Amino acid sequence: MIEIEVRTPNDEDATKQAEAIEALARRGVDGIAVSCSEANTVTPSIDKAVGKGIPVICFDSDAPDSKRFAYYGTDDRACGARIMEELATVMGGKGTVAILAGNQSAPNLQRRVAGAREALAKYPGMKLNEPGIFYHVETPEKAAEAVQNAQNANPAIQGWAMIGGWPLFTADALKWRPGSVKVVSCDALPAELNYLRSGHVDALFAQDCYGWGAKSVEILLEKIINQKSPPAPVVIDPLTRVTKDTVDAFGKNWEKWLGKK
Repeated sequence: MIEIEVRTPNDEDATKQAEAIEALARRGVDGIAVSCSEANTVTPSIDKAVGKGIPVICFDSDAPDSKRFAYYGTDDRACGARIMEELATVMGGKGTVAILAGNQSAPNLQRRVAGAREALAKYPGMKLNEPGIFYHVETPEKAAEAVQNAQNANPAIQGWAMIGGWPLFTADALKWRPGSVKVVSCDALPAELNYLRSGHVDALFAQDCYGWGAKSVEILLEKIINQKSPPAPVVIDPLTRVTKDTVDAFGKNWEKWLGKK
């Protein structure tokens, strides 16, 4: 029998996450899968668990300097670049843009910001607003508030590269006329799809959220049961581009993943 125990802090808290890893290690669990809130804080706890013979896999957000045996998730730098490149396409290669960036301490998000900035540099007709990168607490409400405040204070912003789709979990987060400000975002969860349908968002890039759970556990079990690691320690999941033309077809995946008929 395989038992999965979920230990998630109520709020984004790397210290509590590290404490949970150490508690699980003391109990002698067979393996741990973790999405790291902040790599430096969590790495010592991962290493302690591995030192006790417990394999650890990271998913979504990595701790690359830890002793974890594998990471499954997005190529974050490529993700940021792809979002900005799509935004450049829908804006015709010109205009002033901003980046919605989430938690400033999250290493995966910092890599996405770096990728977005590198991609932006390829378009001489586009520029980053000043200020241009907006960090925020990673709740839908705080993210929506950050976008609204930034847009009100900086009306010159013509496009948003959202490296996470946090504000799109709330209704009516984008307070402008559909299409008047261009938006390309990471993630394509059910709540976000209506922004494509309404025309407020031009494209979403779906991460393999279902796979973060299913695939990381599959890789972890292969390590525990058969002592086999993946051929490479970093296993990249593909991004799926979703637009108004494909949103309904993509939405059917969620019915399957969430067990709905």
